[in-house]
Amino acid sequence: MCACPDPECVVPGAHPFDPGLLAATTDERMIRWWWTRRPDAPVLLATGGRAPCAVSLPAPAGARALRELDAMGMRLGPVVATPTRWSILVAPYGLERLGELLYAKDSVPSSLRFHGEGGYLLLPPSTAGTGQVRWEREPLAGSARPWLPDVEAVVDALVAASTATPGGGSRLAY
Repeated sequence: MCACPDPECVVPGAHPFDPGLLAATTDERMIRWWWTRRPDAPVLLATGGRAPCAVSLPAPAGARALRELDAMGMRLGPVVATPTRWSILVAPYGLERLGELLYAKDSVPSSLRFHGEGGYLLLPPSTAGTGQVRWEREPLAGSARPWLPDVEAVVDALVAASTATPGGGSRLAY
């Protein structure tokens, strides 16, 4: 169920209340005022620019990718999990850089989603239409700017995990 006025919302609970993130802010007074009026409002991270970006994939493929990246000794930053998708936060990247990276691949599963400039990512403790959002890997306590890997460092493992996981194909559920 979603609080927006669209009865057939395709991303229930996983989008801003206000269109286009026009009202996004880090102003603590404004955030408190909003939460007194809408205590169940989702917490969103605007991605791109100087802010973190993310790559998300279906939850089973996300779990497999994390195991593979851990086995490789890859240093990761925060990972956000919903019941259906996991999102690995990565350093900011531009569309041109991402396009070059993906163009070099033989194929990229349609189940991978890239959250860059102009996008957003649902963060804990929000609730999406599929359930509670949680940290699979929490940001380090007291860290205002967590360390994040470059997208190039993780994309091969994410493509491989999405391709190798049953049901890791074109699932579009949030």
